[in-house]
Amino acid sequence: MAKARTQKAGKLSIADMRKLINKKAGQSVAHDLNQENPTEVNEWIPTGSRWLNSIICRGKYAGIPIGKITEIAGLSASGKSYMAAQIAGNAQKMGIDVVYFDSESAIDPDFLSNAGCDVENLLYIQAKSVEFVLETIEELLASNENRMLFIWDSLAMTPAENDIEGDFNPLSSMAVVPRILSKGFKKITVPIANSQSTLLILNQLKTNITSNIAEARLEPYFTPGGKAPVYAYSMRIWLTARRGKASYIYDDKGFRVGTEVKAKIKKSRFGSDGRECTFKIVWAGEDVKIQDEESWLEAIKSSPHLTNAGAWFTMKHEDGTEDKFQTKTWAEKLKDDKFRNRVFQLMEEEVILRFERKDADAKEFYDIDGEDE
Repeated sequence: MAKARTQKAGKLSIADMRKLINKKAGQSVAHDLNQENPTEVNEWIPTGSRWLNSIICRGKYAGIPIGKITEIAGLSASGKSYMAAQIAGNAQKMGIDVVYFDSESAIDPDFLSNAGCDVENLLYIQAKSVEFVLETIEELLASNENRMLFIWDSLAMTPAENDIEGDFNPLSSMAVVPRILSKGFKKITVPIANSQSTLLILNQLKTNITSNIAEARLEPYFTPGGKAPVYAYSMRIWLTARRGKASYIYDDKGFRVGTEVKAKIKKSRFGSDGRECTFKIVWAGEDVKIQDEESWLEAIKSSPHLTNAGAWFTMKHEDGTEDKFQTKTWAEKLKDDKFRNRVFQLMEEEVILRFERKDADAKEFYDIDGEDE
C-alpha cells in the first residue's frame, strides 16, 4: 500500500506571513513597524500649555497623543473641563471631529466658545450611562471615516444602567462600572488606534482613605473606575490646584477669576512619568485661557543663559547680545520676535533636551514643591 504523500510547507518571509495573517483577519492587524502603523504616535493635540506639551514625551514637543486613550484627572476646580475645552478647540483646528460626552450637564456653550471651540461643529451628547458612552464610541468608530476626539466628562459621574434602574444603596451596584469598563476598553482600544481617533477621559481625584499611613503618603489620591482603565491609558495627567492667596488670579476688583495648577505626568508610555509643571488657568469672565506665556519664565529659570540679580533678569542671545527685563515686563518683551524665539530655544534646551540627555540632577525635572497638595 502506497504511503500518503504530505505537502511540505515552504519557508515564508515576514512579508508573506503578514499578508497571510491580514487575509485571515479580514483587516490589517499585522504591520511593518518601519512603515506607518497604529502603534506609532505621529501627531499630538496641543494642550494649551507649552510647558506641559514639552514634558509629555521624552525628546520631543508633544501634547495629547492621537490614536491613544488619555486620562486627565484632577481635584475640584483644578481646570479639567477647561483643559478639555482647549484641547477640543485645538483638535478642531486640525480637522478632527469632536464628540463631547457630558455626564454632569454642566457645559456652557459660551465657556466652550471662549476656550476656542467651534460650538456649531461640536457634537454634544449627554452621557446617560457608561454602557451608552462605550457603545456610542464603538458605533461612531465603525461609521465615521474622519478622525475623532472623544471627550468623556467625567467618568466618575457617569452611572451604569444598573445604577439608574436600581435603588440608592451603594452596595447593590458595587464594582459594576469597573467590570463594564474592563470589557469596554478591550473592545475600543484597537479601533481607536486604527482609526487614528483619540479618547480623552476626565476623571476625579479622590482622597485615598486607608489605615496604612505609608500607602496614603505614597499615593494620596486615586481615580474612580477600577484598575482596567489604568492599563488602557497611554498617558495620565493629574491636576492639583494649589492653595493659598498667592495661588489665585484676581481681577481689578479683587474677585477670583483663576488659579494656579500643578500638572503631573502620572503615567506615560512616552518616557516621562513623574514630570511636573505649573501654570495658571483663568476660568471666569470672557478671557478664559491658560496663562501660557507667564509660565515660560519659570520653565527656563535653570538656563545658564538666563541670570537673575534682584528684580532684574538678563537673557543672553546666541549672537552675544543681551535683553534685560523684570517679571512685570515679561509679557511685553515676548512681543519681540527675537526675544520670543530665544525663549522657545531655551525651553527646548532646558525642558526637552536636557531631560533626554539626563543632563541635570533628576530632582530638577521631577520635584517642584514636594508632595502633591
